[in-house]
Amino acid sequence: MKLKHYLTAALALFVAKAFAAPSLPGGPQNWGIDFQHPVTSIARDQRDANYMVMLICLVIGVIVFGVMFYSVFKFRKSKGAVAATFHESTAVEVAWTVVPLLIVIAMVIPATKIVLAQENTAHSFMTVKVTGYQWKWGYDYVDGPGKGISFYSTLTTPVREIFSSGAKPENYLLQVDHPLVVPVNEKVRILTTSADVIHGWYVPSFGVQLDAIPGFVRATWFKADKIGTFYGQCAQICGKGHAFMPIVVKVVSLADYKAWIASERAKIKAGGGQLPPSGADT
Repeated sequence: MKLKHYLTAALALFVAKAFAAPSLPGGPQNWGIDFQHPVTSIARDQRDANYMVMLICLVIGVIVFGVMFYSVFKFRKSKGAVAATFHESTAVEVAWTVVPLLIVIAMVIPATKIVLAQENTAHSFMTVKVTGYQWKWGYDYVDGPGKGISFYSTLTTPVREIFSSGAKPENYLLQVDHPLVVPVNEKVRILTTSADVIHGWYVPSFGVQLDAIPGFVRATWFKADKIGTFYGQCAQICGKGHAFMPIVVKVVSLADYKAWIASERAKIKAGGGQLPPSGADT
């Protein structure tokens, strides 16, 4: 294992132990300051890159402030220190130009690799079109085993309950009527667009954040390697209902996914399925 992996793993363990708190699995941490637990390779790379940059900043800070405080203490006027007089130094000029450049390159290279990996949607198992509405999400299964299935995903907590002064269930702003269902260990291509204003499809545990822009179709992907339910939020302020359009993704086994598809097709055949989001009255 490379040195940076040891360092990032050690820092992750420290943060997890120091700031651990009860939370919703795959959802936000209560008073948490770290990333949500990653369940995709992209999310893990993002976390590791962030830790690497933070470690570099920490080392730079320790060196710079260490030298500064040492100089202030060692060469203070009360000890009789006399300021040196000097002008140009080619070596110093080169050093403070080249060293920061090398540091920036060290941070840019892994970040660039992550960005390029996020753009590579080739060889996807399935494609889901995500449409943002004020204020809900529409999902169209464009291809793959679930092709033709479409539904809305809407917050189930009534507005009157949201603004009431009474006790509320935990995570009442994260529960929806129809979560997005995808299979585990399969590459899922996501296409985002919007029917009205700019929205943002953001699921932290997947390392996915992509704006849904009217008139544009944008693409990204994720491949979850853990079964479970994962939560996200609209990441763009899209109006008064912005806080009430959570994202819920249910990752299941391939067998369970095929069973879910069969169930949805039976509902559609029986006339109980929802209208496609593309036909929504917004």
